[in-house]
Amino acid sequence: SRERRPRIDDPPPPAQSPPFFLNGQKATSASKVTIDGASKGTTVVREVDGGMETVKFKLPAVITSDLRLNEPRYATLPNIMKAKKKPLDSTDPAALGVDVSSKVKIVKVEDPPARAAGAKVESVEQLVEKLKGKGLL
Repeated sequence: SRERRPRIDDPPPPAQSPPFFLNGQKATSASKVTIDGASKGTTVVREVDGGMETVKFKLPAVITSDLRLNEPRYATLPNIMKAKKKPLDSTDPAALGVDVSSKVKIVKVEDPPARAAGAKVESVEQLVEKLKGKGLL
C-alpha cells in the first residue's frame, strides 16, 4: 500500500534514515499507537491513500504522528467556572531568592545596510554576461 500524500499545511517529515539502522521498522502518519509491553511490539494504525492500515512490528522503531494522534482535552464550562473561583497566589521573585535583572548588555543596535538597486536585462545572454563579469559563473 502507498503512504498518504502530504497536504500543503503538513509539517515536513522527519529524516527517513533512522529506520535503516532499525531494520526498516517505521510507520508514518500514525493516528493510533498501541504498545504491548509483554511482546515488546507495537500496533500502529495509519492513514494511506485507500483508507486506514494497521501495521504490527517489534520495537525499536521510528513512528511519526498524524494530527489525529492526540485529541485535545477541552475544559467543560463547570470546570472553567470552578477555576475562576479559586484563588490565584502571586509571589515576588525576590522573596524566592530569584534575581530577575537582565544579564544581557546591549552594546550597539543598527540597521542593516541598504540593498543596491537591481538591474534589468533584455535577454538570457545579457544575464549570463553580467554574471560572468561579476565572477558568479
